[in-house]
Amino acid sequence: MSAIKITNEAESTFKVGKLYADRCDFKTAETYFKKALEDALNQKNFAQYLKCNNALLRIYAEMENHAAIDELKEKLQTLVLKEKITLDAKTYYSLGLCASYRGQNKTALEFLEKSLAIALANDDKENICYAINGIAIVYTTLNRFEDALKEIYNLQVFFQVLQLPELQLSAQIMNGHILRELGKYEQAIEIFAKCYDQIREEKNLYIFICLLYAMGVTYLQAGEPDLARIYLTLAKKSADPENMQYSVKKIDKYLDKLSELNDLDYDLIFDTANKQITEKKKGQVDFKNQFILLDLLRMFLKTPGEVYSKEAIVEKIWKQSYDPSVHDNKLYVTIKRLRKMIEPDFDKPKYIFRAKNGYYLSKNARILLQK
Repeated sequence: MSAIKITNEAESTFKVGKLYADRCDFKTAETYFKKALEDALNQKNFAQYLKCNNALLRIYAEMENHAAIDELKEKLQTLVLKEKITLDAKTYYSLGLCASYRGQNKTALEFLEKSLAIALANDDKENICYAINGIAIVYTTLNRFEDALKEIYNLQVFFQVLQLPELQLSAQIMNGHILRELGKYEQAIEIFAKCYDQIREEKNLYIFICLLYAMGVTYLQAGEPDLARIYLTLAKKSADPENMQYSVKKIDKYLDKLSELNDLDYDLIFDTANKQITEKKKGQVDFKNQFILLDLLRMFLKTPGEVYSKEAIVEKIWKQSYDPSVHDNKLYVTIKRLRKMIEPDFDKPKYIFRAKNGYYLSKNARILLQK
């Protein structure tokens, strides 16, 4: 009776961990999974042990905790040798996904094909589906889209008789990814829209974040950066960087691309912290240790189109009263130096112009001030 009670406790503890994992609170889930793992090992309930081990492998992959993954694999190998246990299909599936996360696609395929072979030998339809899904993921990563679509088609056949909603959503999102890479953006968005309706029923935050990411990338590649920014920003806000390092890196990669696109909308981007300006054609120009030029640039950037008289410039920049015999040449040389630094064509100025009694920055210049 005691063994049965502890076994039930291990399963109950595992289920609590699964609830936290579905909410992407992997650190809390880890605590429960490790407790369930320990209980299962003490009772030599190796089926339950593998189940907990697989859950830990999955969350460690997302957390990019490679050291913890390697430690689990070593303990698993020791257990296999000591207790003569046989690894199941789901364990090879989990090992395959971990390898895939690390970009070890050849190893991933080997694990996943082993998983599929075991599942087929046992006529284990659920794990056949998981193995096929994993293989499709690797094929997609390798840009073997036709092969991936064949595997997804095979999954659809199983889904007609099996209820695996989370796996079905994963396969649909992957299908959308492939259609996007093939340039079929409208079809991809249609699939994602259907997934969105299903996710509201499943209430799985991890899959929801994956979907937001997929939609953001699709809209970006389809040439709709505003919509892309909305979905990617939502994905970023929904993903805890401490729990979801892998996903956050992917999201940040495309948010950075959006920032680069935004930068192209400006002629001059001034980084106030690093004292650098980026001109659309010239690129980055460093103003460190260029104190007078930096002050002059800041003055112009604050009020494009406003004409600063010679008197005003001398007073603001040199903190002196204007004297033509002293300052005219100094001012001319300083403006010339500033133009050389920021103008893409010095002989045809685009930004700094001379007025009747002073200078100004073109009001047509598109300027971004970064703090």
